[in-house]
Amino acid sequence: MRSFHSTWAWVAVTTTGLVGLWGLGLAMTKRAAGTAFRIGWAVAYAAVTIQVAAGLIMWGGGERPENEFHVFYGVTIMATFAFAYVYRAQMERRPALSYGLMLLFVMGLGMRAWSNVTL
Repeated sequence: MRSFHSTWAWVAVTTTGLVGLWGLGLAMTKRAAGTAFRIGWAVAYAAVTIQVAAGLIMWGGGERPENEFHVFYGVTIMATFAFAYVYRAQMERRPALSYGLMLLFVMGLGMRAWSNVTL
């Protein structure tokens, strides 16, 4: 599970970064966030959720990271998703910008979580 969690971190960070930049590009060019973008952010959400679930499985199995901030960033990512769900009506006013910025924020949190792991 540790190997999967380490490898999947790159999938989660890359997808959130790419879809986040896609959202900002759509917002800057004043283009609508179509179905393809919505599928993209759903895939990014799923990738991050799988990553957090793998971490929770490891935690449940007794594995603890040496740096407690690693767990903090995972919790912050899930709190960010919860806030996005709560404020989804407001985010729908400018979905490309809102979800793009949120996914870039989550990408940054994922990179910080990875940087707090002792190899």
